[in-house]
Amino acid sequence: MPYELQTGYSPQDAPNDRELLRRCQTGDSDAFNDLVTRYRNRVFTVIYGMVRNEQEAWDLAQESFLRAWRSIHRFKGQSSFYTWLYRIVTNVTIDTLRRKGMHGEVEFGDQIALGNVDPASRTTPSAAPLPYSKLDQKEIRQRIDEAIDELSPGQRAVIVMRELEDLSYHEIAEILDCSIGTVMSRLFYARKKLQTLLRDVYANL
Repeated sequence: MPYELQTGYSPQDAPNDRELLRRCQTGDSDAFNDLVTRYRNRVFTVIYGMVRNEQEAWDLAQESFLRAWRSIHRFKGQSSFYTWLYRIVTNVTIDTLRRKGMHGEVEFGDQIALGNVDPASRTTPSAAPLPYSKLDQKEIRQRIDEAIDELSPGQRAVIVMRELEDLSYHEIAEILDCSIGTVMSRLFYARKKLQTLLRDVYANL
């Protein structure tokens, strides 16, 4: 394996992604180790938000980085490295959830009428925020996790990207390789379902 998910490393004056990628594409595994170190925490956060199991999240992070290393020669620089990596991470995680039978509700495509929503907006169609930042109680956290379990893998992905990563519709669409309409549709229905399942949680905030 060309790298390890080590911890506690924060280099000063480190080379930028472009330089590290150039070296990776010549077979330099040390350069890839630097990229792993740079992005491992963000990758773990994304995956954990979808699977909510620490060991499984690290395993999927490992698998994602390994897949990225094997594919690094195909990276053409048409997007940022993180966008490219994020796409791999999301595909690995969604595939895993689907293999486990976590299909959730049927996903809608672009048919939903969302009105005049700015495609670059960081505001979702629903006005009510999810209660991530307001809740610390273990019982309520468990309720939220159980509600997220009811979402399809695709809906989980957009919720994590929007709520944890604060990505725009354009960014999410690029990562998922789908239309902005599909992103907005998944996000709309994911939030609608979460708000229905967590109605009593919202009422007690």
